[in-house]
Amino acid sequence: MTAEQLIAIAGAILSLAFSYIPGLKTRYEPLSDEMKRLVMLGLLVLVVAGVFGLACSRFGAYLGLTVACDEPGLVALVWSLVVAIMANQSTYLITPRRLKV
Repeated sequence: MTAEQLIAIAGAILSLAFSYIPGLKTRYEPLSDEMKRLVMLGLLVLVVAGVFGLACSRFGAYLGLTVACDEPGLVALVWSLVVAIMANQSTYLITPRRLKV
């Protein structure tokens, strides 16, 4: 699995987790739309930072992460962050919502 795939999958999983896991959903649902986006952005930045940290450690090789630990590698991960944001937001948009009565 590439770093880009891992980050995009994490973006989709975060969206599904905040839509369906009861404890997360009850804390996340009352937030304003802007705050929801900021929470997801912050979590995705943490995921990208974690992938970069793993790739730069010896554990990255065990996971098959082939990200260079330099500026070009970081730039590639920033582009992966953009893909993860798109995966996260598109998953959020297609997730069914409960109608408020």
